[in-house]
Amino acid sequence: NNTGKNHIIYGLHAVIAALSNDKRTHQELHITENNKKIAENYQSKIKKIIVLDPKEFKNLFGGDKSTQGIVLKTNDFERPSLQEFLKNEKTHDKSVLIALDQITDPQNIGSIMRSCALFNCKGIMVAKDNAPDLTPSLYKAASGAAEIVNYFRVTNLKRSISELKKYGYWAYGFDSSNSRNSENINFAKKSIFVFGSEGKGMRDLVKKECDEIIKLKMQQNSHYQIDSLNVSNAATIALYEFFKS
Repeated sequence: NNTGKNHIIYGLHAVIAALSNDKRTHQELHITENNKKIAENYQSKIKKIIVLDPKEFKNLFGGDKSTQGIVLKTNDFERPSLQEFLKNEKTHDKSVLIALDQITDPQNIGSIMRSCALFNCKGIMVAKDNAPDLTPSLYKAASGAAEIVNYFRVTNLKRSISELKKYGYWAYGFDSSNSRNSENINFAKKSIFVFGSEGKGMRDLVKKECDEIIKLKMQQNSHYQIDSLNVSNAATIALYEFFKS
């Protein structure tokens, strides 16, 4: 339970989404002059607003452009555990979850989170020991999606996939070396899409927990030796396939 835990969030979209989230309480907002308008819109929700000139801001937060001149110190809100999510889910609802096996790059996870928000994916499931917590860079990459997409950090990914199957979920492992294409599949109403890290792919114990192993169909091009998509692109395509099914 992360309720009350302090988080640092930076970047325009990520901060505005956090400020718009009524479940949060905000401590401090550091902004440059050109972002004053944003502060005015949300000033009743923030305990302290500090306006800095660009030089002061750079001294405090570095010259990294990714902050976009806006940094928020905020308290996290109560997020459901996987068990709580399953307890409250309606049996007949269409639902998709993504499981990420040993994917550690916050940029990739954040991008996948954005796609989840766009295609009504209920959440991302990762193993605590092999994936980041919600960090400032993950919030920035998610561009506001971390406010609405569940991020389940579980103790054992294989066991959690097995648990989901008891609730009627069907697990699809995505593997570019497999021969069966996703376009020939009628996805189950409740689906889990499992992706492994680039290079290594899914671990065998996780792959064995999948009901089907499939790959996304791609154009073969003799001019380019590209045999797989970036994991966030692959997840986006898979979610779109499910969304339109």
